[in-house]
Amino acid sequence: MDSTNANASRAPASDGGQGYDATPYLPSRGGLAALRRAAADCHGCPLFQDATQTVFGKGPARARLMLVGEQPGDQEDLKGEPFVGPAGQLLRRALDEAGLGDENAYFTNVVKHFKFTPAPRGKRRIHKAPSLREMTACRPWLAEEVKLVAPEVLVVLGGTAGKALLGSSFRVGERRGALLPMPDPFGEEPGTAPGQLLATVHPSAVLRADDREAAFAGLVADLSVAATALE
Repeated sequence: MDSTNANASRAPASDGGQGYDATPYLPSRGGLAALRRAAADCHGCPLFQDATQTVFGKGPARARLMLVGEQPGDQEDLKGEPFVGPAGQLLRRALDEAGLGDENAYFTNVVKHFKFTPAPRGKRRIHKAPSLREMTACRPWLAEEVKLVAPEVLVVLGGTAGKALLGSSFRVGERRGALLPMPDPFGEEPGTAPGQLLATVHPSAVLRADDREAAFAGLVADLSVAATALE
């Protein structure tokens, strides 16, 4: 048996995800590669049942910049990589304009499976926000990613990511664009973990905005704060 995936192998194969906890699937040792392999078989909540696959984080093991979104979308679910759809393309353009285009970043999401509802007609799948139980169930994966990557700046994209790391009272509009102490992913007081955190809107919110140009400029302005911090 592979010792790096021992915990995951002990997880019940018949588990339908009703326990809402990914912890039993985490490997007992190993780095991001071991974590990614274990996450592929996660049944820690029911979302795995309808999703095509687990969409784990991607990027260098010691990236200076880490970006955390809500969950994979339709294209991410099909391709198995985070931020490869329209929102991801917009995010990369914003990173370029903010001076972070050369930064080899780590991209991930709070929830690792695509949650959706089928469209009334056709095959289109409509994004559905994850519940608090689903976010909490999946949080152990994110905590381990933050611990292993240990970024200098972690950017939370939108309310779901912010609440996962800063608590249920988090509001993007109240905290965006300002560098904050990095919360410890295992529950310690903010400031005890190395690095800083920056909150901004999710790129999908820019795509939905009435004034997309202004919303995009706001995203770039926020990311420019992260660029300054990484100089």
